[in-house]
Amino acid sequence: MRDLIDKLEKERHLERDEYSALIGAASPELYEYLSAKARDIRHRIYGHDVFIRGLIEFTNYCKNDCLYCGIRRSNKNAARYRLTKEEILSCCENGYSLGFRTFVLQGGEDPYYTDDRITDIVSEIKKRYPDCAVTLSIGEKSRESYQRYFDAGADRYLLRHETADALHYSKLHPPELTLENRMRCLRDLRETGYQVGCGFMVGSPYQTAEELAQDMVFIQDFRPDMVGIGPFIPQHDTPFAEMESGTAELTLFMLGLIRLALPNVLLPSTTALGTVDPLGREKGILAGANVVMPNLSPVSVRKKYLLYDNKICTGDEAAECRNCLQSRMKSIGYDIIVGRGDCAPDTIKNIKERSNQNVNL
Repeated sequence: MRDLIDKLEKERHLERDEYSALIGAASPELYEYLSAKARDIRHRIYGHDVFIRGLIEFTNYCKNDCLYCGIRRSNKNAARYRLTKEEILSCCENGYSLGFRTFVLQGGEDPYYTDDRITDIVSEIKKRYPDCAVTLSIGEKSRESYQRYFDAGADRYLLRHETADALHYSKLHPPELTLENRMRCLRDLRETGYQVGCGFMVGSPYQTAEELAQDMVFIQDFRPDMVGIGPFIPQHDTPFAEMESGTAELTLFMLGLIRLALPNVLLPSTTALGTVDPLGREKGILAGANVVMPNLSPVSVRKKYLLYDNKICTGDEAAECRNCLQSRMKSIGYDIIVGRGDCAPDTIKNIKERSNQNVNL
């Protein structure tokens, strides 16, 4: 198995059966070998810098009914909320004073936030903070909508594909949601000019090593600028309430594989990882990740944006989140830096060229 890791490090490419064998053989010893190589690559490209993104969870209304998600439309126990434009801008103001230079607007697919409302919010943020990047994570839209957000100033778009296997996708989502349309969205985002992020759950219901291997094949071919992965964690008001959580160990293994396949990628160490393991975010950085995303949302709504159970940091003020993460990163020899934190240049310089590649979407 070490030979496969060496091959991935050298060629940035494995076949699906090779990924499957490697993932199926994951062990503490193999992980130590993998993570050492992932850290080395990460240090050569990004040093010991950790980028921070200010996360603003601005609505927990959602028109979709994904079986794993706590804010699915069928969850009648969810305490719904929407932030006003003024509240969102207040979050940005607070974040800017704390050194954030990227704001991530994340929410359910809420029809209240029309294209006009989204473009108005994005353009106002860019007007007030021209040195900042704006990332959107608001789901599946038309190509025309993506273009409008981009023209208003949005720089990045995160759209986790969740699984690259169509049958597995159908087991996690209602019939009206398809992998084909999710991939269409990712293609449209790239062709529009965004820095694009995708990603998947680790240990989601019915997932096998073969399906994780398919995720890796998709990622290495699509070559996103960002990849967000985290362990599946059940939410008590969903059909998957009794399903077993994904593990930190397998998530860390997958982080290492992604860093070897995409050396320049922006790779978050997620809150979900910190939820299943008290030191999960630190371990994620040591596995090759280079981004953390403290929460800038008002404390009054934090506990309402519960995609999964037992989410950490729901009671901390933004300054507490930032300072806590800074201390945590320093404890393992890394430094949070102020700046937009764009991906390394040779990852994004050929966006137009890559958009014309024959990638299996």
